[in-house]
Amino acid sequence: MAKFQINRRKFLTSASLGLSGIALSGCDAFDSGLGIGGGLRSFLENANGLTYRAQRLLAGRDALAQEFTEADIRQPQRPNGVTAPDDDTYKGLLANNFADWRLEVSGLVEKPLSLTREQLQNMPSRTQITRHDCVEGWSCIAKWTGTPLSLVLDQAVVKPQARYVMFHCLDTIDRSLSGDVKYYGTIDLIDARHPQTILAYGVNGKPLPVENGAPLRVRVERQLGYKMPKYLYKIELVDSFAAIGGGRGGYWEDNGYDWYGGI
Repeated sequence: MAKFQINRRKFLTSASLGLSGIALSGCDAFDSGLGIGGGLRSFLENANGLTYRAQRLLAGRDALAQEFTEADIRQPQRPNGVTAPDDDTYKGLLANNFADWRLEVSGLVEKPLSLTREQLQNMPSRTQITRHDCVEGWSCIAKWTGTPLSLVLDQAVVKPQARYVMFHCLDTIDRSLSGDVKYYGTIDLIDARHPQTILAYGVNGKPLPVENGAPLRVRVERQLGYKMPKYLYKIELVDSFAAIGGGRGGYWEDNGYDWYGGI
């Protein structure tokens, strides 16, 4: 069984990395929407769906990502991407040790929420030692502690028409003439309610540091690192993400990455 899990993980990671590489290397043709570009877009969309279906087929809805022991933790959790948001709102919250920070839960819910970090920490927690796999090709094992996302969704009472959980973040990932682009991402409700999907406020027995996403980041252990947004401030329940950003469900997905990002 262990061998099967390792092989499945390698297969799905390779598939996701390969598709992302194709998207980025062919970005000009992809964006053109004409001729070969239109064919590439269609190919990627079909391949992304294949990765998603393969993950569901091989792993199942409730299969757990491999968990490790503390002896397997060899280094601090490696930072990546934005590690110190240069955003006035974030810097103001940080200066007050996030006392004024709130996690907003809105969209297709019966009971919108506004939770403090203390309220989240007072909810039942889960601690898990898992491996973070980055699309850049590196991995790192760390111990994460946080609130199961399913508990927050239950408290908000998700409406039946909701299909996706959208994460809105405080860090600017891109700046352009049209304005700052804040990082965002989405997962479906199956992964949102997975027992290992947590809103992490601690890593390796300590409060989550800024470079790893303080005050709160998402852990979705069966997916690649770009599917685990940092600097979280809002969760929105939606029935579609077609009209948001580039319409592909996340910042990196808008730039050619696989939406599912499964491993």
